[in-house]
Amino acid sequence: MKIFIPLLALALLATQAISAESRSVTFYADGAVVELEATAAKGTLDIPLPAGMIEGTLRVRPAGGTSIQRVDIVSVRTDSGKGEKELDALLEQRSRLGDRMQALATREEIFTSAAKSQSAKAPRKSKANPDPLQAIRQGTEFAIAQLEAVYTSRRRTEQEIRRVDSRIAAAKNSAAGPETVARIGVFPARGRVTARYAVAVHSWIPRYDMYLDGSNAQVHLSGLFSRAFSGYLLQASPAALAEQGTASVFPVTPGTAARLASFRLPLSEAVFGSGLQSSFSFVLKNSGQLYLPGGDANIYNNGEYVGRLRFAGISSGRSRTISTGM
Repeated sequence: MKIFIPLLALALLATQAISAESRSVTFYADGAVVELEATAAKGTLDIPLPAGMIEGTLRVRPAGGTSIQRVDIVSVRTDSGKGEKELDALLEQRSRLGDRMQALATREEIFTSAAKSQSAKAPRKSKANPDPLQAIRQGTEFAIAQLEAVYTSRRRTEQEIRRVDSRIAAAKNSAAGPETVARIGVFPARGRVTARYAVAVHSWIPRYDMYLDGSNAQVHLSGLFSRAFSGYLLQASPAALAEQGTASVFPVTPGTAARLASFRLPLSEAVFGSGLQSSFSFVLKNSGQLYLPGGDANIYNNGEYVGRLRFAGISSGRSRTISTGM
């Protein structure tokens, strides 16, 4: 499954600009539902709408004592001055990080050559150097220590480059032309509303633990959720968007895995190899009502972990052969 977390994350960043009391995202197998509460200023407020929003899913509900006067879907061009300054600063930071990587590459060459030179030296005893082996050893250890410092600095710099590149992508996205907003007129001037819409993006990563026991398999479905959604109340459901409102949802934490569902499914034609390398094959039937999306799966046979593979997913009522090394 291809995961489009950045697309939804960038869309949600836009909602930070409005006066929202609470924000939530509920993840489903084929998309997500975003809901936020907001207070108007002078009788109007704008709700940014992402490009991935599913047409016809926008709902705006007035709070008690508030009446909605009008809702218009409009394109607006935001003031890009601040965004351009931020982007320029990020590009400058990215250039400095690139310079640092070049300097580290040069330092690596110097100390690699020094380490080789020290280790290749022939020990020659003299009055000034009564213990040549010790001197060579110290020189080699110094060069290696400097190389370790270079590797640590390079790893940290690479991590910083990835973070800056992500922020540059977000800044370019927010500055890319007009955005679509729902412009809502309310009464009174500080009226409050709750807006909700759905987006058709895969926003979580499925993961399975499959415990095989005779003719059945206990299948636990978990979801991995990005840290990109800090500031939002997160919930998730293994069901499809079409079941929103009736399917069970579970609270989740950004950057963690959460178990979403467990299934007892029929198992047949199970074969396990006896060699050192993991090898097994079995047929699993999805006798439940939910589609099981593709994801990494840990396989256990009678409680023993026997391997990990990429599970392709199974539609409701269908069967699939799952195998590796056979």
